[in-house]
Amino acid sequence: MALRAIRTTSSFSSPKLLIPSLPFNPNFYSDSAPIDAFLPSIQLVHQLLDLFSHPPSLRERSEELSHLGRRLTPETVETVLKDLEGWSAAQKFFRWASWQNGFHHNCYTYNAMASILARARQRAQLKALAAEVVSVRCPMTPGALGFLIRCLGNQGLIEEANLVFDRAGDLNCVPNSYTYNCLLEALAKAGRVEAVESRFQEMVVGRGWEPDKYTLTSVLQTYCNAGKLEEALEIFNRMNGNRWVDGHVLTVLIVAFCKWGKVDRACELIQRMEDFGMMLSEKTFHVLVHGFSRQGRVDKALEMFEKMNGSGFRGDLALYSVLIEGLCERKELMRAFGLYMEMKDNCTYPDARLIKKMISTLCGEGDLVNANQLLEENLEMLNLGSLVSLYNAVLDGLVNHGDVDKAHTLLRAMMESQSSQASQVEVDEYAFSELGAATETLFQIKKPVCPNADSFNIVICGLCKIQKLDVALVLLNDMIKVGCKGKILMYNNLISELCNVDRLEESYELLRKMKEFGFTPTEFTYNSIFYCLCKRRDLSGTLELLSEMRCQGYVPWIKHCTMMVQQLCQNGKVAEASGFLDDMVKVGFLPDMVAYSAAIDGMCKIGEVDKALSLFRGISSNCYLPDVVAHNILINGFCKAGRMNAAQEILDEMLEKGLVPSIVTYNLMIDGWCKADRIDNALACFAKMIDDARSPTVVTYTSLIDGLCNIGRAEDALSLWNEMREKGCLPNQMSYMALVHGLCKCGDADVALIYYNEMKERDFQLDTSVYLLLVNCLILKGNSVKAFELLKDVLRKESFPSADSKNFRLMKKAVHKLYKDESTSLDVRILIEGGYVPFIQSVHDIGEDVRE
Repeated sequence: MALRAIRTTSSFSSPKLLIPSLPFNPNFYSDSAPIDAFLPSIQLVHQLLDLFSHPPSLRERSEELSHLGRRLTPETVETVLKDLEGWSAAQKFFRWASWQNGFHHNCYTYNAMASILARARQRAQLKALAAEVVSVRCPMTPGALGFLIRCLGNQGLIEEANLVFDRAGDLNCVPNSYTYNCLLEALAKAGRVEAVESRFQEMVVGRGWEPDKYTLTSVLQTYCNAGKLEEALEIFNRMNGNRWVDGHVLTVLIVAFCKWGKVDRACELIQRMEDFGMMLSEKTFHVLVHGFSRQGRVDKALEMFEKMNGSGFRGDLALYSVLIEGLCERKELMRAFGLYMEMKDNCTYPDARLIKKMISTLCGEGDLVNANQLLEENLEMLNLGSLVSLYNAVLDGLVNHGDVDKAHTLLRAMMESQSSQASQVEVDEYAFSELGAATETLFQIKKPVCPNADSFNIVICGLCKIQKLDVALVLLNDMIKVGCKGKILMYNNLISELCNVDRLEESYELLRKMKEFGFTPTEFTYNSIFYCLCKRRDLSGTLELLSEMRCQGYVPWIKHCTMMVQQLCQNGKVAEASGFLDDMVKVGFLPDMVAYSAAIDGMCKIGEVDKALSLFRGISSNCYLPDVVAHNILINGFCKAGRMNAAQEILDEMLEKGLVPSIVTYNLMIDGWCKADRIDNALACFAKMIDDARSPTVVTYTSLIDGLCNIGRAEDALSLWNEMREKGCLPNQMSYMALVHGLCKCGDADVALIYYNEMKERDFQLDTSVYLLLVNCLILKGNSVKAFELLKDVLRKESFPSADSKNFRLMKKAVHKLYKDESTSLDVRILIEGGYVPFIQSVHDIGEDVRE
């Protein structure tokens, strides 16, 4: 039996050591007495071990116990505790010792018991033991206190570790640097960043203890775990300056860099370790390979794997799996297959999960030959459940590669392999007519493989993607015949796709089957059907479904409700749209503001602005604060109706509610004021827009330019045009047309022509009406030659089918005036006689009088 002869106070082993050596109390022994006098009696120890190895019933009747109890010493108790088998026996002996007259546990017996409980991971008992130490105020040396703190920290009992440290004064203990290091290590393991920083400052500033290598290692570990890169590097540089950096410290930082995705920095540190002759541990190699793989750096993971092999370590299944799966994700199939063969050569055999991943990837990339090889190699070693999962991987890979028909064929073959069930399934000719060369020679069913719900789910969902809904429905019915209910995903996908093509009745039938088989329809299920009903504008059907959804606690999707309202409004059924929203409220759903806005917009578009305002007021008082978009819709409605004062009232309400008008808001108001020929109001709104830090757009300027021209203020319009360009707002086709049209109305044909030419250089086109207006304006200005050139351009692209159209009248007017002009008369005659003017057969058809 090994007996402890020395107890140390100051040495501090590596922070990675789970439990350090028990600390030493220097005042326990007398300087004059020989140390052997205090060593426990070997005979007494043997007697106690023998008695406490008996069942409790025999031990309690032993008269020898009371005699032995009077001879107990802390050293004897400590030795017995270490040699007893199991934490339970040790705790019973510890408690028995506590009850003996004249005996008191000291810091070493408490720590011996704490060590046993920590190793056995008995957190509750360890927590109670720590509370007892504080309660009885057991004297502790700094080393003993540190040891207890480490035991608590290793079991995550951080609050208890803090408590015993803070109560050190009650334990007649003055913590030293070792005690602080133990507490910092416990806090670091628990990720308590602020607590580590606070205790570190307390240790260095408050107590004046100099931090050593182990102190800073705990702080470094804390910052690394918390992802604090700058702080971690500062501590590392400090350690490096003191030459305290070793393999453990570098490993801590390497692992942290790997977690942070800083793969290159991690590789630099690894190279640094190699330059100093330091070796990574096998555990660190594993951590790095997994870390690099998670970061998508499979190249670095493989490089680390090679170094690991060079260091004499061998990879296990988990390591090979993460590398092979990483290569599969990158579609590097040949490298993945090569590593797979290497793994088998090293007598490490794959599990079903890895084989499944490889088969699925190979099929997904169209490599059916290697996928088939993997499948056949593992047929015999897998049980039925694992075998089905491999075939499911094939099905999944085929579907992902777009070979849904081949997946369907393979599934049919799997169903046929069950001879006892084959008679129950009516396999259609389609399934086996599609059995091409690839599936005739590959993935042959050599032993019965019963497809499961996942098998059917994969193929049915794949058939839905390629819109083979009838085939999917046949397969679903055959699945049910063989006693498989399937999965909810396949039902949802089928219902969704059927609803997309307006096969509502079949969707309801599938919904019935789902419920019959015990599946609870999801919100997606109901909303798929709800979409179809909304698309059909089926008011009664939607309300019936909404009632059922309400009972299930599901909410209709906003986009479907909005679509219903929009479609009703577009078909002139604004009342029905409003009624639908009211009925939704009655059912128990409060429609979204988007749906209400759609109804308001529909009313405004058919001129029922007052009804729109009434609905707007109703939702404002009952349920919602309408947003900026809703206000904009109403403002636009009033502007279109020419009711600018009402539009201004809505804008004022927005401001009172604290809503910030958008650029669209201001643009609507400015355009409305301009169309009402109230340009001063428009300019005032423009100024307010700029004050509110809203940058005017080309739409803003176009409205103002058009408005200014309409009241004859062409110079102001041109000034605004120049301002627009100076502010970097480039004019578009609409703004050019507004300017040219406005200048023509103001009689500035020559200036309009300048902007028309500039417009042509930017490949913009005038509307025919503006084109003809410019032609007639140039004629009035006496520039008939240029007018005739523009007229020819119009004739090339305009057919003028209606004699009642405005363009027809403008064209006839221009032709007449140009014919009357001597400079262009001959050219017009040639056009007419050549048949280029469709509505004039000869010059005699030109009337003598054309109204100006």
